[in-house]
Amino acid sequence: MCQAHNNCRPKRDPCSAANNNEILDVRDLSIRSVSINGTDCDFRIAPNVYTFFGSKMTVYLPPQFQSAGNILQVTVAYGTSPDATALQWMKKEQTADKRVRFSMPYLFSQCQAIHARSIVPCMDTPSVKSTYEAEVTVPTGMTCLMSAIGQGSKGDDEVTTFFYKQPVAIPSYLIAIVVGCLEKRDISERCAVWAEPSVVDKAHWEFAETEDILASAEEIAGKYIWGRYDMVCLPPSFPFGGMENPCLTFLTPTLIAGDRSLVSVIAHEIAHSWSGNLVTNSSWEHFWLNEGFTMFIERKICGRLVSEDYRQFMAFNGWTNSLIPAVYEQFTPTHQFTKLIQDHTNVDPDVAFSCVPYEKGSALLFYLEQKLGGAEVFEAYLKDYLKTFAHQAIDSWQWKDHLYKYFADQKEVLDTVNFDIWFNGVGMPPEKPNYGKSMAEACELLLKKWLDADESNIGEITGDDYFSMQPLQQIELLSQLWQHNPSIEHYKLEALNKLYKLNDSQNSELLLNWLRLCIKSKWEACIPKALDFVNSQGRLKFCRPIYRDLAQWPIANKKARDLYLKGRSQMHPITAEMIAKELHIRHSTHTVCF
Repeated sequence: MCQAHNNCRPKRDPCSAANNNEILDVRDLSIRSVSINGTDCDFRIAPNVYTFFGSKMTVYLPPQFQSAGNILQVTVAYGTSPDATALQWMKKEQTADKRVRFSMPYLFSQCQAIHARSIVPCMDTPSVKSTYEAEVTVPTGMTCLMSAIGQGSKGDDEVTTFFYKQPVAIPSYLIAIVVGCLEKRDISERCAVWAEPSVVDKAHWEFAETEDILASAEEIAGKYIWGRYDMVCLPPSFPFGGMENPCLTFLTPTLIAGDRSLVSVIAHEIAHSWSGNLVTNSSWEHFWLNEGFTMFIERKICGRLVSEDYRQFMAFNGWTNSLIPAVYEQFTPTHQFTKLIQDHTNVDPDVAFSCVPYEKGSALLFYLEQKLGGAEVFEAYLKDYLKTFAHQAIDSWQWKDHLYKYFADQKEVLDTVNFDIWFNGVGMPPEKPNYGKSMAEACELLLKKWLDADESNIGEITGDDYFSMQPLQQIELLSQLWQHNPSIEHYKLEALNKLYKLNDSQNSELLLNWLRLCIKSKWEACIPKALDFVNSQGRLKFCRPIYRDLAQWPIANKKARDLYLKGRSQMHPITAEMIAKELHIRHSTHTVCF
């Protein structure tokens, strides 16, 4: 089945009306009819010159419905395109289990940032929030999950209908659906994980600490209002580490490292239950209000569960391993996408996406915490901020006004912060927080050993220092080796791999840094491993930099392009488009029907 025929019944938002018309976003939708309170009405679709925006749909209100204060039921009968950018329809060969049970074995959505318009006519902006209910019918034997609270199901031998209700108003980018052969494992009364049968027990073990993480988040941010916190571990083509869909976090299987070393992503997605889902950026130009706050809260959670030294090191690692490469390698220090507040006029938000809003935003909050009295004082402010703006969408200036009001007795301190440069300056932040260095020192000592070694004494380095480190410290070591100039000699790479078994690591973050180090050093032995890595999963955080690195290496460029061209029809649409840009290949949409 390639098309869905649905009814959409939004209440009228007076702010969306112009000249007594209703304005909605659509992309590649086949609109059959529109009615208001049962009365058919006219509509018009006006394509945008920038195709990623889709089209503007104007619904013309009949005269009897133009009075102010009317509550209107707008019903849109429509069909989606098989190329809807919010959806990935997966063949059985693309799933983990490859089970031959139905003709359409897996479906999942990704509506952030502006893809909800490809599956439902809506005001596709984070500034508009609404509740929703859904009825979804699937072949019996498959399970449908949504970013809402399940209301039961009913069916027969042929089909089953699932019912969902989201009573908390959310922006359109948080609408989510997944359909597949899924099994559930409970973690606590309010937490569970779903996955394909061959993956579910691994995921259950890996994410078993979710309830502890959620309880810690409540201590920091306040009561969890969403009812359930379930997770679904998606197939490897999912383009992100996680997606904070309310009641149902989407997760990449690249988090399953076998040692729970990457569960900070769970802390990140849980933190979004407050920063992002409850208090939302009013536009993608202020994305840091979602992600900077979430990164800051994530590290607060990990600090409580591990140690304050670990929180400090996470923030330090974010600065060195994420922000610096984004500013100097993904972009340039003068690129406007390195600003905290960005100009997205006629810009696809997916193109602007990077870790800059995450890490630059988090660094600003870390810096303010240190200037304004420390962690305890700032956590009280954090709770007040989240309470003040709950269920709203705000911009950076509203945030700043609240900050000044809350810390009115410290106005002189705040006046020393150059918010204009923090907000609008390109490149690295104007100030660097004072990160604790206790865990970083071990990385620096081991880094020095490798840099100082030569062929005569490199065999004297043992694995003791490395294997006594936290996984995040191991990642930091490899990141520092990657950033070092000149690049690392091949005999050292061979020794690193032999001693630490890096090619065999199940930690995808570690593999990313290891492969980037090898590619930078032009070590040809790494090319097959790098190609296998990007072919085995579709996470943009991993695929974009590896493809970019390979494309800049003449001996690997053709192999990378050939791999992409061969496999792009199996990729998620967002991944395929972003990798095409890295390889300077014109991307075209490929329709696959099941």
